[in-house]
Amino acid sequence: MNAPYDDANNGEWEETILDVGGLAPPEPMVRVLDALDHLGPHQRLCVLIDREPHPLYGILEKNGYAHRTTARADYRYEVRIWEPLRGTLPGQAERPL
Repeated sequence: MNAPYDDANNGEWEETILDVGGLAPPEPMVRVLDALDHLGPHQRLCVLIDREPHPLYGILEKNGYAHRTTARADYRYEVRIWEPLRGTLPGQAERPL
């Protein structure tokens, strides 16, 4: 789910950066999925990767994660991943950082 996103930081979300650039497949996917196993409430994973991870999007959506991908000026991609808070309407609490 490519959820609505707000860049305002209310101090409610903690971000972990995972740089998987330069790694050969499937290592980036393995590391991202492992990091997601440790993601808790009000935490977000920011993945830095050399190519857009299209296969990851389906896995995220199937498992209930929201995400936002941004192409950077250095030709890398920044993928922010979080688990929407339970009991909220779509687009309501999906506002990490």
